[in-house]
Amino acid sequence: MDKIPNLPNIKPELLDLPTRAKLEPAQAITHPPRILMLYGSLRERSFSRFLTWEAARILEHFGAEVRIFDPMELPMAGSVPETHPKVVELRELCLWSEGQVWCSPERHGAITAVMKNQIDWIPLEMGAIRPSQGRTLAVMQVCGGSQSFNVVNTLRLLGRWMRMFTIPNQSSVPMAYKEFDEAGRMRPSAYYDRVVDVMEELYKLTLLMRGRTDYLTDRYSERNERARKAIDRQIEKL
Repeated sequence: MDKIPNLPNIKPELLDLPTRAKLEPAQAITHPPRILMLYGSLRERSFSRFLTWEAARILEHFGAEVRIFDPMELPMAGSVPETHPKVVELRELCLWSEGQVWCSPERHGAITAVMKNQIDWIPLEMGAIRPSQGRTLAVMQVCGGSQSFNVVNTLRLLGRWMRMFTIPNQSSVPMAYKEFDEAGRMRPSAYYDRVVDVMEELYKLTLLMRGRTDYLTDRYSERNERARKAIDRQIEKL
């Protein structure tokens, strides 16, 4: 195939030309959006868990099917085989999900070990499958003191690394002990309204993107690499 004018480094046969038609879902999807939620604390009175539950109620009202992973008894990454029941459960939930919500307390200016451990157990690849790639992601944090964005910024970085589509909106709740009642329900406030905004945006973008993620995550560089490997395999057979 002839080279593309002014783009001599590109292999034309591997370059996709995006069109609106290619963004249409390959087939109709009728099941509710599937959302996995992770939180980053094991405390009995955990504000990140309370915030996760509050967000789950909103998502369920919109029509989502929600599953919340309990990090209790999840071993540290690398300390047990990948066949451990909690590891298998987490990975199966990731594969099941179409979108995710990550919520962590801020501890020493960063996400908690509980939160990072869950993410560390999610591999970038499982054979030919990428458990996190193409999922939508919303990030939230709770703070013991004044408002901070250290955690949500870190979670955004991790979401990008995991090849997820992190939505623009986010939630950061300062002095969380003031924002939840004794039953663990979030009190009315601008912070609560922001949580509604975040879940609304996540739900909309999950609806918009599901059925299209295979195409959206298909990359020229990876097609090029596969083509080179195929040539190498042919050469080895000669």
